[in-house]
Amino acid sequence: MLGAVFRHGDDKPDCFLYISMMDVVARDSAPFTQPIEILAPSVQSAPVVFSSPHSGRNYPAEMVAKSKLSAADLRRSEDCYVDELFGDVPLYGAPLLRAMFPRAYVDPNREPFELDPMMFEDPLPDYINTRSPRVFAGLGTVARVVASGADIYAEKLQFADARQRIDHLYRPYHDALAHLIQTTKAMFGYCLLIDCHSMPSVCGPMEHNAGRRRRVDMVLGDALGGSCAPGLTALVEESLRAMGYSVARNAPYSGGYITRHYGRPHNDVHTLQIEINRALYMDEERFQRRPQMTHLKAHLSELAERLCGAAEKELAA
Repeated sequence: MLGAVFRHGDDKPDCFLYISMMDVVARDSAPFTQPIEILAPSVQSAPVVFSSPHSGRNYPAEMVAKSKLSAADLRRSEDCYVDELFGDVPLYGAPLLRAMFPRAYVDPNREPFELDPMMFEDPLPDYINTRSPRVFAGLGTVARVVASGADIYAEKLQFADARQRIDHLYRPYHDALAHLIQTTKAMFGYCLLIDCHSMPSVCGPMEHNAGRRRRVDMVLGDALGGSCAPGLTALVEESLRAMGYSVARNAPYSGGYITRHYGRPHNDVHTLQIEINRALYMDEERFQRRPQMTHLKAHLSELAERLCGAAEKELAA
């Protein structure tokens, strides 16, 4: 059952409807009595849904206790403040789903069971995907490493621990996302999902020129053209370029599990992943917001407004 509470902004004409999934999470998943949050307009007027699966920053004490890393090192995997950057999208008629749990604990942008068997004391069931590229990189549904490549855990885990994270956190996220997509499609006949992420400003440890080459400002991923109508991808790219940002498509990120799983243009569901260079808005070493974040948020709000206004025409074409 969905619970709701309104928050009125002093200078905003519309209400935000906050929807939580408290009732679907067991008590033993603390501190995640509210593992997700949906910021929704009082009335949805656009066929668009925004998703921020990697901006959660509530770290369970048991994870910190089992980790060999500092709190700062654990945060290397976060898409810091992405939920804040897109926080005004309800003003333009679209909901925003955000995870409250960190991706280093369980990653909703993976298959339900992409797990590294070397992380666990007990053998894994046969249905586990142990051979995906994400698993080999240490970045499965329950990650072995943070984004910097450092191992997270001092000791091996039990499979029951991973299953609990998946059942109590991963599944509620996807239940909520699927519900938003289905509801939007029922209302409008189609849905555009924008999956919101951030990326380190330089290449990662497993990339060519690791740690030396500065990335572009934005990367758009549409599964190499397979998850989103070309006109919508072009609209986003042209809008960002007009704002002065450098933009690439599908390199180095062409879209993760969410993009590829939900993006079904033949079924009137389109998905586009947006990766934002963190140097545009934050100090990556101190995890502090920079003054430029206000400017970037204004541009992303402008982009959301344009998308919400144009999506119905583009999707109905």
